[in-house]
Amino acid sequence: MNFSEFPENPFQIKISFHKVLEALEEIANSDVDYRSNYAKALLEKTAPFPELRNGITSMRQIDDNAVLINHLLADLFPTALTNNEIKAVTIPFVNITFNYTERFKKILKDAGTDFDMNIRDFDENQFYIMCCCLIINMQYKQNFDFSKPLFYDIPDALGIMKHYRILYNADFLEILPTENSIHLTQEDIDLLMDSFDNIDIWKEKFPIDSWILKGFGIVVLFDATTENAVSNLKSTLLKVADENEDFSEILKGILKSIYKIKDLRIGYTSFSQDEIKFNTMEKEKKVDSFLLCGTTEMKCQKALNSDIYKSLVEEKNYVAISNVSKFAAIAENAFFGYHLLSQNVMSCVFAPVVKDNNLLGVIELVSSKIGELNSLNAHKLDIVMPFIVDTIDRYNSDVQNKIEAVIQKEYTTIHPSVYWKFQKEARKYIINEHSSPEYTFKEIVFKDVYPLYGQIDIKESSDTRNRAAQEDIRNQLRSLIQIIEALHEKTKLPILEQRKFELESYLNDLFTNLKADTEQQIQRYIETDIHPILKNENEAEKVQDYFKMIDENTGTFYQERKKFDATLTAINKKISVVLDNKQKEAQAIFPHYFERFNTDGVEHNLYIGNSIAPNGNFNLNYLYNMRLWQLQVLAEMEKEHYALKDTLPFQLEVTSLILVFSSPITIRFRMDEKRFDVDGSYNARYEVVKKRIDKALEKNTKKRITEKGKITIVYSHSHEEKEYTKYIEYLQFQKILEPTVEFLEVEDLQGVSGLKAIRVKVLLN
Repeated sequence: MNFSEFPENPFQIKISFHKVLEALEEIANSDVDYRSNYAKALLEKTAPFPELRNGITSMRQIDDNAVLINHLLADLFPTALTNNEIKAVTIPFVNITFNYTERFKKILKDAGTDFDMNIRDFDENQFYIMCCCLIINMQYKQNFDFSKPLFYDIPDALGIMKHYRILYNADFLEILPTENSIHLTQEDIDLLMDSFDNIDIWKEKFPIDSWILKGFGIVVLFDATTENAVSNLKSTLLKVADENEDFSEILKGILKSIYKIKDLRIGYTSFSQDEIKFNTMEKEKKVDSFLLCGTTEMKCQKALNSDIYKSLVEEKNYVAISNVSKFAAIAENAFFGYHLLSQNVMSCVFAPVVKDNNLLGVIELVSSKIGELNSLNAHKLDIVMPFIVDTIDRYNSDVQNKIEAVIQKEYTTIHPSVYWKFQKEARKYIINEHSSPEYTFKEIVFKDVYPLYGQIDIKESSDTRNRAAQEDIRNQLRSLIQIIEALHEKTKLPILEQRKFELESYLNDLFTNLKADTEQQIQRYIETDIHPILKNENEAEKVQDYFKMIDENTGTFYQERKKFDATLTAINKKISVVLDNKQKEAQAIFPHYFERFNTDGVEHNLYIGNSIAPNGNFNLNYLYNMRLWQLQVLAEMEKEHYALKDTLPFQLEVTSLILVFSSPITIRFRMDEKRFDVDGSYNARYEVVKKRIDKALEKNTKKRITEKGKITIVYSHSHEEKEYTKYIEYLQFQKILEPTVEFLEVEDLQGVSGLKAIRVKVLLN
């Protein structure tokens, strides 16, 4: 009979007690009467059952002789230890066990009738190879260190998984070759030593059923639940950065094993030292916060009562509440207590996570049962807290790195194309910071780069913004006049009639005599003279409606300006998305530095040259490609705005501009301003032109060089005109630009003369 659950086995297993019987025979022949008599009696009882010596062939024989086997093994399974030891008879690596101690029986009973006891993470190949290693060590006197910690995972009566380390005693086993066994040479043994993962070689050298395993083993289980939980916790915490891991569930399962609390729930709240505020973890971590209960952040002193704040945040001590209902009944604890009760928390432990005396956050253990968590078992966390501290510290570092990445991407001008040079300089600093404490950073400079500048400007945005502000003020004044009239009819107070007169005067001024400080004067008057009157009448429906219209930040009506802001934001966002997406494609043409600015419209700077991408073998064809790309992208941005504008509260128009500059320049990173700027007096001419060109007029006219729906290209030299004329002809052929092209002269700017322009309309339909 094959006692193993695995179908293939190098052993023929014969469960035999021949070594015990041989030992009894020696005792029977000894001079110690009581031992001799005991041994003779046992031998007499076992004599009718030769299978106990020769080898048991079925589980039925074991069951039929259970009492006799128990007596036979009495010295190995003393009655005095049966309620303490977890021990049974077995064959190593095989899940056939019998003759259990009472404690082992209870463990299996609590696990339930459906429980199937299997060695954790142990497959048929591992089983086969371990059996082969057993043969090599015993028969060939080798020292194959094949053992690894083996565990049984067995649930207790509450369903909490317990972990038991398996220890084998093989003193009562012997291994015998059969006629099918293969004698191994040293060369064979060396081959097997280097072939753990090649099961075919092992089966070739140790054919199935080619050896006999005779006797029995003893398995002793050690309750390693806490140690195993700590080990699993270490492995789990190493994976905390993996967004696919349900960190909360894994941590909960591990801590359940330590605390033996079935309904244990785990939470974590991070701590911000700068703001003295609690925050939740990233959503991907799937970790709840019982301190915050659904909110993402809260001031610590608001979330906690004063005593718990002092103990947890200031003194960094564990806080345990064994009976939350009783705790909440005390007046000063009511807010925090009922906050916990609303989450079905009846007992809890809050443990500060502290590194170098700095609070990183709070681990939260909660239960829905009173008394399950208390000040006594709170300190069970001590055995795992070092690993949690390191993990949270690593998590905080990862978050900080993400924050730095976001800041770099969204708020600074260190573009990926030039990042390599900053890395190079930073690496030099790190290498030299100890040997050269006064190390001076070298300036980041890129020489001989070609600039491309373009913008889409929202036409008459300032005037539209002012009109929106005036409309808000008018609406506010009209609303106040109606309210004051109603109050006057009700109270007949003369002062209200005067206030109405003053409001109407301000309203007339808006139409006839608007000055720069008119808006501020009106707002100051409303705040000091009108609002105090209304606040005494705040029960009136009209007054309530009025204050609902007031913007919290400005204290004024902000409806029209809000619509204008929404329009501006929508236009900028739409055309920025087009530019950013196209910019990703443009990097494939040739790596280049790019920056975008959102104001009343969107403008961009682009620098291309060999110094930015020294491995790119730059030539002027890449510059020409980028100029054509820029013209195409501005046309597409014009089209996107045209499609969008009818859906917006304000019908704002846009104008587009390109500045052509054919001489290479030098750009330098300004450490004080944390941005790139042109370097040198000659290069500064480019910046002067760029800053003044958008307000420039056509020569001898009062008309701007930019017009709605058109792209204006400003240049200096005839070869630039020829170049862009070719681009325009190509885009006209592509049905992107209209056929008509205008050639203009630009009025002289301060310090700049001789500029010309091409203006061409985008084909919008």
